[in-house]
Amino acid sequence: MKIITQREFRNHSAAVMDAVEAGVIYHITRNGTEVAELRPLNERRRPSAQELVERHHRLPRVDAALMRQDADEFVGAEDRVGEDDPWERGGE
Repeated sequence: MKIITQREFRNHSAAVMDAVEAGVIYHITRNGTEVAELRPLNERRRPSAQELVERHHRLPRVDAALMRQDADEFVGAEDRVGEDDPWERGGE
């Protein structure tokens, strides 16, 4: 990945586009702040480990008891797996 300014992109757009076509990814800045990412269309970007951690921290917390209550109200408690199920016991 390369970081270039908006001005560099404007002044050298043909060279930048050639590089993108060859697989180079650019982050473009304006006033020192990254505002855009330019990448080849055929490339699927995989999130970095840091991005995955950040996404995880933004997820809402799950209340297991409330989730079970909602499920019981929706499908009924009688459809729940029995107590002999190892998943029900937490894998014991």
